Amino acid sequence: QVQLVESGGGLVQAGGSLRLSCAASGRTFSGYSMGWFRQAPGKEREFVGAISRSGTSTSYADSVKGRFTISNDNAKNTVYLQMHGLKPEDTAVYYCAAARTVFSSTYADAAKYDSWGQGTQVTVSS
Repeated sequence: QVQLVESGGGLVQAGGSLRLSCAASGRTFSGYSMGWFRQAPGKEREFVGAISRSGTSTSYADSVKGRFTISNDNAKNTVYLQMHGLKPEDTAVYYCAAARTVFSSTYADAAKYDSWGQGTQVTVSS
């Protein structure tokens, strides 16, 4: 399995931007599709977006489409979540996850992911 560590969370005002990073170690990073999920207090974990192994395909939840962008740097074994136009409802703990076998049609299924990071808190003030 691959080990994942998120960073970059923090407190930001509504309309601001943050970039989260997810550093991977342990296995060949390029062999995994990577997903971002988030969980707000009292709510279930929800899909944010994902990027294919090759980095050529991405998918986003409707709630973040047009505001968030996922990219990867295989040389650095890191995947990024660039967030713009942040809203108070984006407040959550953000997790990255790695999947050896997942199809684009099931990116949003958390059960398809084999490894998870510990999460990083994002708080958006109004």
